[in-house]
Amino acid sequence: MSENIRAVAMRIVDLRDICGLSAEQVAERSGIPLDEYEAYEKGEKDFSFSHLFNIASTLGVDISDLLTGESPKLKGYILTRSGKGLAFDRRKAYHYQHLAYNFRDKKAEPFVVTVEYDGIFDGKTAHSHEGQEFDYVLEGHMKIVLGGNELYLGPGDSLYYDSAIPHAMYALEADARFIAVVIK
Repeated sequence: MSENIRAVAMRIVDLRDICGLSAEQVAERSGIPLDEYEAYEKGEKDFSFSHLFNIASTLGVDISDLLTGESPKLKGYILTRSGKGLAFDRRKAYHYQHLAYNFRDKKAEPFVVTVEYDGIFDGKTAHSHEGQEFDYVLEGHMKIVLGGNELYLGPGDSLYYDSAIPHAMYALEADARFIAVVIK
């Protein structure tokens, strides 16, 4: 695994210890099977965004704390120039750019997400997390499996949903880019 994944894993272990929680407690509260959570802590497995979001929530920190090791500092506003968000990749086909990673006390987490076209249209593990989500397609076409329902979106289409419903995204024909706003 990459150094980045190991660094995130170490931050999780340190924060869990500071919070006085066991691995079992964090796994249960985050909705992650214990063996999978332990693999995350050892840096043996890459995190899905949903699991990382849930772990941050369980530990009472911002997702930026886990990704960068620094707490958000800005208040009032944050300006993010095109292509300059905090880039991170979760799972092979998903590339995220956090657009407000350094804003303190966020009520929402805005991202530009690119889903790579890989010719696979079924079988990805659906994930869930607390809160709600708004997705707005910028480029390409996507299939979103939401609680067993297949929804097809193209440029300009949007979807707002309870993110506790398991969901997975697939790019159709070519890479797809969308804005995702996760609301806590």
